[in-house]
Amino acid sequence: MPYSELSINELETELIEAKKEYEHLKGLNLNINMSRGQPCQEQLDLSMPMMDVLNSKADLRCEDGIDCRNYGVLGGINEAKKLLGDLIEVPAENIIIYGNSSINVMYDQISRSFVKGVMGSTPWCKLDKVKWLCPVPGYDRHFAITEYFGIEMINIPMNSDGPDMDLVEKLVSEDESIKGIWCVPKYSNPSGITYSKEVVDRFAHLRPKAKDFRIYWDNAYSVHHLYFDNPDYLDEILNECKKAGNPDIVYKFTSTSKISFPGSGIAALAASEANLVDIKNQLKIQTIGYDKVNQLRQVRYFKSLDGIKAQMKKHASILRPKFEAVETILDCNLTDLGFANWTKPHGGYFISFDGYTGTAKEIVSKCKEIGVLLTDAGAAYPYHNDPNDSNIRIAPSSPTLEDVKKAAYAFCIVCKMVTLNKMINEKREG
Repeated sequence: MPYSELSINELETELIEAKKEYEHLKGLNLNINMSRGQPCQEQLDLSMPMMDVLNSKADLRCEDGIDCRNYGVLGGINEAKKLLGDLIEVPAENIIIYGNSSINVMYDQISRSFVKGVMGSTPWCKLDKVKWLCPVPGYDRHFAITEYFGIEMINIPMNSDGPDMDLVEKLVSEDESIKGIWCVPKYSNPSGITYSKEVVDRFAHLRPKAKDFRIYWDNAYSVHHLYFDNPDYLDEILNECKKAGNPDIVYKFTSTSKISFPGSGIAALAASEANLVDIKNQLKIQTIGYDKVNQLRQVRYFKSLDGIKAQMKKHASILRPKFEAVETILDCNLTDLGFANWTKPHGGYFISFDGYTGTAKEIVSKCKEIGVLLTDAGAAYPYHNDPNDSNIRIAPSSPTLEDVKKAAYAFCIVCKMVTLNKMINEKREG
């Protein structure tokens, strides 16, 4: 029965039972970290054969005959551009290959925009105000970048098919100080939502007042399906923008970080020809070229998009039982109580949980007390400010399956205890 239909006495009886179970869990000395979307050791082991692809006797020339040990090749070797282009469905000529981290590429793009501007526009450092649109709940590391640069962040609610495009269209068309929007369009962090065809089309047709406005399209989870027999579909944004007569409005990011080794993959940016010319003019001052040996290693290991897909099916077989365990335990323990809901993603690394208003911070704190570490409450919102104090990101990837089950059950008990206490106090006060 939903808690909202119970009397104070009934709620208090439920609270006594929840507190007993909480004390029991406290005695188990749990130590389970579900705070970040890190691959587990079993996933990391999948890529160990990559370490055998190159050795001291290997030919380290790429297909153009360039020695990858040496300087040069600013945009990356051709075979790496083709591999990552195939990964995100864009031509190799629209790709720049960077180092190991796509978040670093995004940081650099914003930093260069402040110092040099975008395609001849006024550098942002000379403007009175710079604003950014932030779909929420969203990716905390995105928000950390814009906060670091002092950019004013504006919340955009996420619907079941992507950001609220009515609001996005209105704001960008009226306010020249809005320079960008963060997007994780496929298996979004943390909700797992994939943007619909209509949402992608509306992004492609945006007509922002700021000529230097850019969509930061972080397609981090393009092949990170949990169910390969029924994956989510996402329209390709660069092609849609080109068809809409709006080719320069988007930067598209990807990497192999959670395909191979998270700390040693290769990252890429895809954009229009005009954007790439602008970026390379600045990039050539910053570097002579990124790690071509690692680019060659990744290409020779995966060989093609089919090789990446085969690898991702192995990742899915490890991750899928963990996600299903969390969903099953939440369903069994919380569904009938009526105070919470959560996403059931088809891919990616996270489950987004929304509990009773005003409880998220205490739930995270009480979970920590019994040895279950979660992402800080509010992290999925700019400035860590969740206005409802209700959203919690669950990251099941890193612990073992047995630990995921223990953590999910403990999480349910804490949710019950904190929510019951909150409801009892509200009934007494009201």
